[in-house]
Amino acid sequence: MTTTADTTSATITPVVEMSAIRKVYRQVLAPEQKPGLLARLFGGKAGREANNAPENPAAANAPSGAETGTEMGVDASSEAGVEVLRGISLTIAPGEFVALQGTSGSGKSTLLHLMGLLDSPTDGTYRLLGRDVSHLSDDERSHLRNTALGFVFQSFYLVPYATALENVMLPGMYSGLAPAELRARGLELLARVGLADRVNFKPANLSGGQQQRVAMARALLCDPGLLLADEPTGQLDSATSHEIMRLFAEVNAEGRTIVLVTHDEEVARRARRIIRIEDGRIVSDETTATAPVSP
Repeated sequence: MTTTADTTSATITPVVEMSAIRKVYRQVLAPEQKPGLLARLFGGKAGREANNAPENPAAANAPSGAETGTEMGVDASSEAGVEVLRGISLTIAPGEFVALQGTSGSGKSTLLHLMGLLDSPTDGTYRLLGRDVSHLSDDERSHLRNTALGFVFQSFYLVPYATALENVMLPGMYSGLAPAELRARGLELLARVGLADRVNFKPANLSGGQQQRVAMARALLCDPGLLLADEPTGQLDSATSHEIMRLFAEVNAEGRTIVLVTHDEEVARRARRIIRIEDGRIVSDETTATAPVSP
């Protein structure tokens, strides 16, 4: 069992450092179900405009709570609330590919949301890219999410009235990039994920796998240091899942750090490190041989 990657040393600043993290919920509401998800992801004008969009059909039809892996399908009506994470301490080094596994309700998605600054711990210390983020303001957290983090969710969270290219460009509306540069970057990323011929298609005209590719391109737009994925293959068939994981492997091979939540053992084996969580605690943390991802 290992608690840090073999590559971690005193001279390398970890991407993620968590110490004695606890999370207590007093209301049954998953972070991604709270109002304003897109605003919290992208911040500023981009988020406000996206949140005025018609409801995303994929998100609207998705089950809530533990059924979606949000792990909040518990009765938190008591005064004390429910302790979802209990003393989590872990370090993730640059370039790692980590899979978080556990049964529904174990706390793995809550942990991912804390890593992504979509929620805050009740107790403990969190350093992201060497910076203590425990007491940042909402604006500071939003800026850091937009510049340092990329997100891929099971339900895609694409703006339904926007084209694939416009969805990919959304985080850049808050980044200060010139429109021409932003468009070029979006086109480049859509070509990379195999959607060069779908740039003007809206989500309703794309398959589930294509929508997830758009979401991956969007997550990479601002060149994040950490890519977070919550059940990214959960709504996809096996062949499409394999293709999405091939893209993750390519991104990781370039040196990008990835943390991915999954129920799927085969998907988890694509990672180089598997952390298993039970009842809000880490029960195993193993570095494994990564299965090859064929073209």
